[in-house]
Amino acid sequence: MEITAQEYLKMSIFKRLDKSRDKDKKISLLLTDLASLENYIKDFFNFSPLPICFISPLGVVLEVNPAFEKTSGFSSEEIIGESINQIFDKEEILSITKETLENGFVAAKDLFLRRKDGNDLTVRIFTKMRIDEKLRPIGYFLGLFDLSDIKKTEDELKRVQAALLNILEDTEGARRMTEEEKNKTQAIVTNFTDGLLFFDKDHNLALINPKAEDFFKTDNSRGLKEIIEFLGSDIKDIFRKEFVMAKDFILEISAISMEKDGVDLGNLVVLHDVSREKIIEKLKTEFVSLAAHQLRTPLSAIKWSLRMILDGDLGKINKDQKEIMEKTYQSNERMIALVNDLLSVARIEEGKYAINPISIDVAEICRLAIDSIADGFKKKGIRLKFIKPSKSIMVFCDKEKIGLVLQNMLDNALKYTTKLGKVSLSIEETLVDVTFNIKDTGIGIAKNEQNRVFSKFFRTNEAVLSEPVGSGLGLYMAKNIIDSHNGKIGFKSQPGKGTTFYFTLKKDT
Repeated sequence: MEITAQEYLKMSIFKRLDKSRDKDKKISLLLTDLASLENYIKDFFNFSPLPICFISPLGVVLEVNPAFEKTSGFSSEEIIGESINQIFDKEEILSITKETLENGFVAAKDLFLRRKDGNDLTVRIFTKMRIDEKLRPIGYFLGLFDLSDIKKTEDELKRVQAALLNILEDTEGARRMTEEEKNKTQAIVTNFTDGLLFFDKDHNLALINPKAEDFFKTDNSRGLKEIIEFLGSDIKDIFRKEFVMAKDFILEISAISMEKDGVDLGNLVVLHDVSREKIIEKLKTEFVSLAAHQLRTPLSAIKWSLRMILDGDLGKINKDQKEIMEKTYQSNERMIALVNDLLSVARIEEGKYAINPISIDVAEICRLAIDSIADGFKKKGIRLKFIKPSKSIMVFCDKEKIGLVLQNMLDNALKYTTKLGKVSLSIEETLVDVTFNIKDTGIGIAKNEQNRVFSKFFRTNEAVLSEPVGSGLGLYMAKNIIDSHNGKIGFKSQPGKGTTFYFTLKKDT
């Protein structure tokens, strides 16, 4: 059968149209894929809790993520286009830039970051150079860790998490660029100064970096299996624990459950070697203990000398002299109290704060604590109400140390409650334990300071303004005492309305 020229032309046109449609379809798919990748990279960049910025070879800030804005205090509009010298020392950042462009990266250098509010943060920075398709440097990534408050669990874990999810900056080359960014992420994980473990949602070990491998290769150290058993298989929240690998080798293990859009991805575990910090902490504690011991004798001698002068044992003194001596005596008493607190803290940290429990009625403990501080309440005109239990309730505890906890909480209530205010001490009983409640109508505790209340040497801003004299050790010791009794301690507070501190002890059955 012969085909006419007209029919042949029609067939050619249809074939070309089909090829054109296939080509358009492929282009459309590529564009869709590219758009998805752009959104993926942008989400990654904005999601990262690690402060990251991209800097040109001339030191100009080209891009920052939200975490960098938060840490520096500068918005992206304020910092992009500005010199990186605005937030780092000029000489130091020039050295960092030079080293990055020469070597391709900088690993773990500590600098001061100058925030917008004028405060300096100590940060540890890491850099990674970026190159174009012709291998020419086009700038570098700069990531940083805030070292000024390294004990803050959540911030630390989020920054470490960001190290696993290295940031993609641009979509050029689509799939090729994705692979490059994947390699950068792997480089950061590989060279990260802490050990990293990632467990998938089925609790199988999916990733371990070289630093973590080094930890487990250490002679006489405990193995990965024990670490996994120590963590448990169901990590639901951020937590931090210490794990003794060997003598003088201690790891701080931080873990977080990772999710994306409500889907469980697994658990990220960070292993940080705190052996050196523990040695320094031990030396510091020993020094404080030694210094406090050396101060006790001269302070006691001063106390009794002043007492003799005030009592007239060394001759009569006039009114002005007595007033000066009284102030000196009170200052010396505060020093003695501080030294005693420092010694108690040193013993707690050395594990030498012995607990000598006995069976005792809670009413007796409360009465002894109230009697020791009753005069202070009378002088200030504050009503102290003790709601005594209707029956005898026995607990097994160290009478002196629990009395110290009660005295401290009552003393705080006295200090931070204004004249004509109210303070109450009440007891609640369950089948297994007893709760002591100390409620006041005082200044309260600001919400942004509540998570630090039991920290060593911490005092709230309102507390310092209300009562300048204080060591910030009382509640720290109270928590350690209650912890040593396997009890619980906490508080509820409303700024300007008052605070209720409470702690629990097991009943003596």
